[in-house]
Amino acid sequence: MPELPAKPPRPKPPRAGIGRVKGIPNKITRQLKDMILAALDKAGGEQYLARQAEDNPSAFLTLVGKILPLQVQGDPDAPLAVTLITRRVIDPKSPDDRAGA
Repeated sequence: MPELPAKPPRPKPPRAGIGRVKGIPNKITRQLKDMILAALDKAGGEQYLARQAEDNPSAFLTLVGKILPLQVQGDPDAPLAVTLITRRVIDPKSPDDRAGA
């Protein structure tokens, strides 16, 4: 089968790739955020969120996870303390668990 000739590249529009300045949300995102904050204010603000933390902890913690920073940075003079808590389930019927574990 004979090779087809390559198509010449299409010219780009004169302003291609310029786009929006980095870090500035688009207009719809900004408007949606403003609407959500206005609805929260009408629903009772902090008191509403506190009530949701009690009534719907799963949904509330999902919200908290979305707004917390992805990376936590501490002060070099006062480093963050991390405590690891482990849990071990002991089966009283198992000879390994009865032998002084």
